[in-house]
Amino acid sequence: MPPAPPSTAAAAAAQQLESLLRRLATLSQYKQFHAHLLTSGHLLSSPPLRARFLDRVALSPHDAALPYALLLLRSLPTPATNDLNAALRGLAASPQPARSLLLLAGRLLPAPGPPRPRLDALSLSFALKAAARCSDAVATVQLHAILVRLGVAADVRLMTTLLDSYAKCGDLLSARKVFDEMPVRDVATWNALLAGLAQGTEPNLALALFHRLAGSFPELLPREEPNDVTIVAALSACAQLGALQDGLGVHEFACKIGAEDNVRVCNALIDMYSKCGSLSRALEVFHAMKLEDRTLVSYNATIQALSTHGHGADALKLFDEMPTWIEPDEVTYLAVLGGCNHAGLVDEGRRVFDSMRVPPNMKHYGTVVDLLGRAGRLDEAHDMIMRMPFPADIVLWQTMLGAAKMHGNVELAELAATKLAELGSNVDGDYVLLSNVYASKARWADVGRVRDTMRSNDVRKVPGFSYTEIDGVMHKFINGDKEHLRWREIYRALDDIVSRISELGYEPETSNVLHDIGEEEKQYALSYHSEKLAIAFGLISTPPGETIRVIKNLRICGDCHVVAKLISKAYGRVIIIRDRARFHRFEDGQCSCRDYW
Repeated sequence: MPPAPPSTAAAAAAQQLESLLRRLATLSQYKQFHAHLLTSGHLLSSPPLRARFLDRVALSPHDAALPYALLLLRSLPTPATNDLNAALRGLAASPQPARSLLLLAGRLLPAPGPPRPRLDALSLSFALKAAARCSDAVATVQLHAILVRLGVAADVRLMTTLLDSYAKCGDLLSARKVFDEMPVRDVATWNALLAGLAQGTEPNLALALFHRLAGSFPELLPREEPNDVTIVAALSACAQLGALQDGLGVHEFACKIGAEDNVRVCNALIDMYSKCGSLSRALEVFHAMKLEDRTLVSYNATIQALSTHGHGADALKLFDEMPTWIEPDEVTYLAVLGGCNHAGLVDEGRRVFDSMRVPPNMKHYGTVVDLLGRAGRLDEAHDMIMRMPFPADIVLWQTMLGAAKMHGNVELAELAATKLAELGSNVDGDYVLLSNVYASKARWADVGRVRDTMRSNDVRKVPGFSYTEIDGVMHKFINGDKEHLRWREIYRALDDIVSRISELGYEPETSNVLHDIGEEEKQYALSYHSEKLAIAFGLISTPPGETIRVIKNLRICGDCHVVAKLISKAYGRVIIIRDRARFHRFEDGQCSCRDYW
């Protein structure tokens, strides 16, 4: 016989409990509700209600709520799949997501007693999200095998979560393989792969995928269209590459689908335009946003944009004008301190640092140490390192070494180099900076000793390279490059450049060449730096008056900085160079950094 329908009174009681569950807010209220479920018998007789209660407790922001939910799960004589999923979900979203994987593993192992709850697509989805947060590639592969064994590989949402986990673990090849093998994809699938490629090591592929989607999305996504997540991922790829033309195209597409006013899209546009060297467009986006729509991310992105483009005073002004309802965070302070650093605003930077409303971390100290060191206040910078509440790391001593190199302080350079050796640093930059200090004092024997140490430790200098975008195509140059198809034209253009800027008083800054070689050889070594090749290519490949944009993987050298200033004057061009630390905008013989870099 079929089971008797529940009584009207029982149904009313269950409905009342459901209504009450939605209003629970404190841990005390959760415990009272739990007690009522126990005494009324609903804990065992109403599995759906119990699972929803477990889920609510597991996701509660109270510190003790998740452990309480796990105790409740362990107390159940025969937990259901939904009970397990509630705990997995809470753990996956917690500060310790790896515990979600441990819980799942425990349920997979054979054990005496009542049967374990069966896993379903939701169980695996929560576990995959935990693996992604932990960047656990091994767990992702194992979960992939389980979902194939369980026969749930046709679930689009689950496979999208799997793809996302592979991407966030850095296994982009497997992420692409999952994508290619999916017979049905939704917009979330495309977004997961786009974001993984853009934020990983394949931003070029991310843009290619976006162009494929944007060109034919009605066919590729017949029931939905790209959204703000799609746009943000594509803009992230443009920002990483410094691809302004692609970024303009993505912005145009955002307007086409009505996403240009979305706050996340606006924030991504600010970041993209800034990193592609177009500060004016970044500021246009920010100022077009309504005050009430701006978020902390909006201010952080704009302050960072102003800072990296050398407008430290404007970054400081915007920081001081932030609305009272938006509280600065670690990123805000780092951005404004960076602006003070790039502009040489020492006293203002100290004021910001001393007024921080969040505990300063190593990066904040490092920025202020750099600010003091570049200003020549080396004793203050060293004292700050000694007074920090935690030991200085490698980056901080590298900053100190850079300051010593800038001001030719051999004693401090040797101290920093010793500290770096003690911390196990063995990168080329440490040796090059110390060698540079010795070379500036013509201590060639010490330069040779540093180079011998580099060879014995198998340390190799990172080669310099530069990119420039012409008609939407990225062209890469390395120092002394003769691989480009037009290298002969580029070299002839360089000869013309040297001739024209020599009339403006150019003399090669051979002090930047560390080798103990003749003056003529030093001048030759300087002539074919990658940024010079990129600028020369820009001059012969674009119409007169067009801005030339260059991306450099290392810090621009002093001679290239001088040359770029003179080229901007001699040829009437604006040249924007994005190096490892900041932007330099050269116009009419001047640089936005005011030679403070």
